[in-house]
Amino acid sequence: MSDILTHQDAGVLTLTFNRVERKNSINVAMYDALATALEKAAGDAATRVVVIQGHETIFSAGNDIEDFLKNKPAGMDSPVFRFLRGIATFPKPLVAAVCGPAVGVGTTLLFHCDLVYAGDNAAFSMPFVNLGLVPEAASSLLVPQMFGYHRAAEALLLGEPFMAEAALEVGLVNRVVPPSEANALAQAQARKLAAKPLSSLIATKQLMKGGQQKAVLERMGEEGAQFGRMLGEPAAREAMTAFMEKRKPDFSKC
Repeated sequence: MSDILTHQDAGVLTLTFNRVERKNSINVAMYDALATALEKAAGDAATRVVVIQGHETIFSAGNDIEDFLKNKPAGMDSPVFRFLRGIATFPKPLVAAVCGPAVGVGTTLLFHCDLVYAGDNAAFSMPFVNLGLVPEAASSLLVPQMFGYHRAAEALLLGEPFMAEAALEVGLVNRVVPPSEANALAQAQARKLAAKPLSSLIATKQLMKGGQQKAVLERMGEEGAQFGRMLGEPAAREAMTAFMEKRKPDFSKC
């Protein structure tokens, strides 16, 4: 069975993380599937809204570290960057349902969604610094804008989890519900959107986000360059090795 499930119904394309046994960690093949699905949906008249969801116990643990080390991104045309550009420039409504942990890209992808619904068990985190890396998906730009600088610094410099109610307070999510209801709520809202005139939805989204798109893509490029450089430095090597060896990293010499 595919690690990314796709389902099309009544104008709504649903993309479901389906790798629960690996905490829905995202590998290269999954990034490729997500990027391809978004590229196709953008030009498909039958697709009016896209929903991204996981399981009620886990949204995504972020990058599959083992796979990531074997298949490091090779330039801006790699699957991960195709996905990030695709979600940042997707012209139609994007809806997300998040339950359980949403780590790294599991959180940063949400800044590019239009509506986000969370289970009350959702735990968001952006622990890039803890891996000797820098933020991605233009989160270094978008998080301070949404959270305010000091809350953004707490989220990005400490990298500690924050729960659903805190995400609601800063505007990252629209509503918090029991985990068993989150996916259904996202689907219901997506169907409402799909019943509206698509031309108006696209134009309204473009007006809200279009003026910033250039800055978002530029920041993604800057982050990607820093990310790639830092992957080869001692801090990232120590963090990745410690993760694989299931021990606490020692950054005393980094």
